[in-house]
Amino acid sequence: MLKTYMSRPDGTLEETKAIEAGTWISLVNPQEEEIAQVLTLLNIEHEFISDALDEAETPRIEREDHYIWIIVDIPVEVRQQNNSLLYDTIPLTIIVTNNYFVTITLRENKIIEEFAQKRVKDLYTFKKTRFVLQILYVIATYYLKYLRQINQKTNRIEEELHQSMRNEGLYSLLSLSKSLVYFTASLKANEAVMEKMLRNNYLKMYEDDQEILEDAIIENKQAIEMAHIYSNVLSGMMDAFASVISNNVNIVMKFLTSITIILAVPTMIASFYGMNVDLPLQDAPYAFITVMLFCLTLSLIIALIFARKKYL
Repeated sequence: MLKTYMSRPDGTLEETKAIEAGTWISLVNPQEEEIAQVLTLLNIEHEFISDALDEAETPRIEREDHYIWIIVDIPVEVRQQNNSLLYDTIPLTIIVTNNYFVTITLRENKIIEEFAQKRVKDLYTFKKTRFVLQILYVIATYYLKYLRQINQKTNRIEEELHQSMRNEGLYSLLSLSKSLVYFTASLKANEAVMEKMLRNNYLKMYEDDQEILEDAIIENKQAIEMAHIYSNVLSGMMDAFASVISNNVNIVMKFLTSITIILAVPTMIASFYGMNVDLPLQDAPYAFITVMLFCLTLSLIIALIFARKKYL
């Protein structure tokens, strides 16, 4: 999907049909004809677009003769088959030329929507440096937002596991743990890109622009710390609940083994009296009641011993 936007003098955004100087061109999961149109417009090689659409592409920043190429990872929400919400990262490519500002993503995401739906104030598409820094700052804030959501989901799953020790809870924790690993790797790569941008002056920045970039770096560092903390907490929680579930299984097995031993005593005695041989009390009038009372007494004694040793 290809959409073009142009900023108004008051800093608001409007969607346009024509592609003019100062236009923001947004490509989301683009078709081949849309890619060809942008390639012709920007006069760049097709391999750069291929890199932009590679889900495993590494964040980086490069400068060519007539444009600057920036790739960063952005967080996205992913719906699973069981309708549960998890998180992943995908690359966002930014191409800055003298006349155009281009963003390319593999699928729809909240970061691009944040700008396209006019939620960002003082947005001017012709101020390309400021636009890049605003995108980087919004990306960092969304990482923090999703990290808080992950923490809330973790706390909710923990409460559920306290009430019901099932494997589904551990699977959910494992999925959240994977999301944190993806977030940590992407945040560190984004940090390297922003630090390089700050040191090497890839984009001409004024004092206000530099403050926005520094704020984005700070937010990104905070997200990295949060991801590390939540990842450690989640890892410890998974180990703890796995141990609790294993311990509960051991308790159940110990209880069933004790019951089996208690029931084995009357079964063994009844087996002896079922043999076709001479047996004690076989001619006594109350032999059946006597044997039954003996079996019951012996089973009760064994049950009391097991209860005292906390086997039951």
